[in-house]
Amino acid sequence: MKTVDAYATPAAKAPFEKTQIERRDLNPEDVLIKIAFAGICHSDIHTGRGEWGETNYPLVPGHEIAGTVEEVGSGVQKYKVGDRVGVGCMVSSCGECENCKNDEEQFCLKGMVGTYGGMLDGKPTAGGYSTHIVVDENYVLGIPEGIELDQAAPLLCAGITLYSPLHHWGAGPGKKVAIVGMGGLGHMSVQIAHAMGAEVTVLSQTLSKEEDGKKFGADHYYATSDDSTFDDLAGSFDLIVNTVSASLPMTKYLSLLKTRGALVSVGAPEEPLEVPAFGLIGGAKIWAGSQIGGIKETQEMLDFCAEHDVAAQVETISADQIDEAWDRVVDSDVRYRFVIDTATI
Repeated sequence: MKTVDAYATPAAKAPFEKTQIERRDLNPEDVLIKIAFAGICHSDIHTGRGEWGETNYPLVPGHEIAGTVEEVGSGVQKYKVGDRVGVGCMVSSCGECENCKNDEEQFCLKGMVGTYGGMLDGKPTAGGYSTHIVVDENYVLGIPEGIELDQAAPLLCAGITLYSPLHHWGAGPGKKVAIVGMGGLGHMSVQIAHAMGAEVTVLSQTLSKEEDGKKFGADHYYATSDDSTFDDLAGSFDLIVNTVSASLPMTKYLSLLKTRGALVSVGAPEEPLEVPAFGLIGGAKIWAGSQIGGIKETQEMLDFCAEHDVAAQVETISADQIDEAWDRVVDSDVRYRFVIDTATI
């Protein structure tokens, strides 16, 4: 066992504390990763503050992990010491069910194992707010040259969360795509959709981030606080990706779709959203959801981002600033993702 330093929250809404955790001895297929940067995802906050149900404490969050290989098990084939690697939202799955065999481990029928807050070999998993992590090589991603490690970390959740639905629903040349929200997820979605060749519109509550949105590749930018937006854009979009974790008037957003268009939700509000049946029936519209991607698609996303110069816009913090950073994420006071410099742990 390897004892490593980490930051954990001992209870819902309790301040973070520096602690030590145990990482398992390497199995033949395992990789020991020295973490350089760990992104802060809103999912960390929902989980750590008990907003998505029961959580086992103390909790070491973090599923946006970038670093380098420090040691490999005797059977590892994919990586060697010194390689630049990442770990996303999962560290194991059954590998045998239909979804796993179709490279969609995130939907493992027996339940994928989360990078933190899950159970593996009878022990709770601990995430990237730490100096090291041990992960089966089959759940490790290669980070291409050309992406800095701090900018790569958020791609392991935010990047794949947006790449997957944009890829699945065919964002590309000739398609009109709207992105709802210009936060940590939204700014990635705009860049990726633009790189795919789509005509991109941002739908944000205000115009305060319009300059940023257009810098990231948006062709158009509208304020949803202005009711005329919904009149002007009715029936405009092939695809809408909703990145916000808040209750929205879904009938109004569905009205923006073309016939047989799709609205895909990736944000997860605490309260259920109302299903407006007539908003779907009229125009044979689709309201779908999406959740990260499998390992194969996540690697594809990383390679795509490297090829098209897509990267997260980050603010780097020290470990003793985690509590402040969490509050700022909730207040939408970051442009656009926090990453923890784990050397400060």
